[in-house]
Amino acid sequence: MDQLAFYQAKLQYEIDAADVKAALEAGEPLILIDTRAAEAFERETIPGALSLPHRTMDKETTAALPRDALLVSFCDGIGCNGSTKGALKLTQLGFRVKELQGGLDWWKRDGYATVGQEGRAGAAIACAC
Repeated sequence: MDQLAFYQAKLQYEIDAADVKAALEAGEPLILIDTRAAEAFERETIPGALSLPHRTMDKETTAALPRDALLVSFCDGIGCNGSTKGALKLTQLGFRVKELQGGLDWWKRDGYATVGQEGRAGAAIACAC
């Protein structure tokens, strides 16, 4: 694979917080999937995200997810591979998936709000959903 093909392929599988924001505000069918344990989700997550721990992903637990939406998996950040494990499982189950670069950590670093017991103020996303 040459360098051009590498970068084009990389963008097919990864997305950053700014692109998530733009997609949501444009009304694109995008669903954020928090792949961490339920306890971590309850502490803090991205507004509108669904809790679906990667360890529980199978045909039954994903049956209600729409097949026409882009699923964006995320976890804590670069020190966590839950989003990668979740993206792999969701892809194996036939979904279109991208992984959020930097996860929840970079979401907050970019200044976006979070929700949950430890949620924090930040830029809100004007979802056109």
